[in-house]
Amino acid sequence: MAFFSKLKDRLFKSSSKLDEGLEAIVDDGGTVEAEPEAPVVEEPAPAPPAAEAPAPAPESETAPAPLEVAPEPEPEPAPVAEPAPAPEPEPAPEPVPEPASTPEPEPMPVAEPTPEPEPASEPVPQLVMTRAEPIDPFASEPEEEAPAKPGLFGRMLGRKAAEPEKKRVLDDDMLEQLEELLIASDMGVDTALRVTANMAEGRFGKRLGASDIKRLMSEEVARIMEPVARPLPLYPKKPQVVLVVGVNGSGKTTTIGKLASQFRAAGKSVVIAAGDTFRAAAVEQLQVWGDRAGVPVLTAPEGSDPASLAFDAMTKAEADGADLLMIDTAGRLQNRSDLMEELAKIVRVIRKKDPDAPHNTLLVLDATTGQNALSQVETFQKMSDVSGLVMTKLDGTAKGGVLVALADKFGLPIHAIGVGEQIDDLAPFDPEEFAAALTGAAQ
Repeated sequence: MAFFSKLKDRLFKSSSKLDEGLEAIVDDGGTVEAEPEAPVVEEPAPAPPAAEAPAPAPESETAPAPLEVAPEPEPEPAPVAEPAPAPEPEPAPEPVPEPASTPEPEPMPVAEPTPEPEPASEPVPQLVMTRAEPIDPFASEPEEEAPAKPGLFGRMLGRKAAEPEKKRVLDDDMLEQLEELLIASDMGVDTALRVTANMAEGRFGKRLGASDIKRLMSEEVARIMEPVARPLPLYPKKPQVVLVVGVNGSGKTTTIGKLASQFRAAGKSVVIAAGDTFRAAAVEQLQVWGDRAGVPVLTAPEGSDPASLAFDAMTKAEADGADLLMIDTAGRLQNRSDLMEELAKIVRVIRKKDPDAPHNTLLVLDATTGQNALSQVETFQKMSDVSGLVMTKLDGTAKGGVLVALADKFGLPIHAIGVGEQIDDLAPFDPEEFAAALTGAAQ
């Protein structure tokens, strides 16, 4: 998963392009159906309790409370305090505290504000609390809880409700737009048509959102890539000869250094032959990788015959009992027949030493070349019998779909993919991780 997260982060150009394209396709004629699902039905639910809890009912309950207090003052001396002038002056409440029972009836007939503050201060808050508790919890508390719940769920779980996804009917127009989007991502016409046709099977006429399309596209891409996702095979034959070919600047030398380092870490003895005798920088680069991985690098004078170096390297590897011999070759364009013939010569010389060699011929492809990679595979396969592919520089292109087109057209094993210059930026190809990273789908 560590490499997948790195792959997803570095394939942002491809995934962001598909994301934007899919969003635009769905927005074009798409509608939101999630709005009617808003919690409108839950809001009227608190309404009935408001109607069922009319304020008069609890008020009537509070009314008898003073009636219960009234029977307590059975003695009729209460009328003595009936004169209104006595309560109006403030000295009147002074005699009231002496009889604890008499002051309670006084607030009943007399004005409530004046006698209640001091003597009735203790019971009055009780009555006020009883009125607030029965009335408010039934009428107001449910109303407060109702909005609180959707508020929390709206932030935590209600993204779908707060931000409903647009959906669009999968019709001919939408399929055509999807095909154009995939073709623009270098997936190729034939592959794009096949992918969209499989996505529409059984779903034509249904409403789909961008997330649904990403998931379907990721599943279809992974289905195409599954048969070709195979690691580099290892044979008991010693040395196992691995010939690495490709055009100029595709990353052959770096790929050889990374593979040699990984095989060395796995306990295999590796020898590297610097067959790119026309570029001094390639030899120096391989020597750096060899020193880093503890792998010997066999070189030849600049401008010497690379086929002769390959033959000598095989002899040296046999003498040392090496498990793997990795031969680098000079970069050459597929349309240069003279250079391609030189590559065929290397193969013929190697087979004089071992008729089954090379046991693996890896074609290193630059993902930024786009559809040109198809013609490279076709030409190199004829001249050197390519047995597997390694795709590099996937982090530098917005058209990573070319790898899907290669798998769909040629069916050659894809051994590894690279997304950077570090040693751990080259990893075995995983179809599900690649499909999820390419389409931006969640895994």
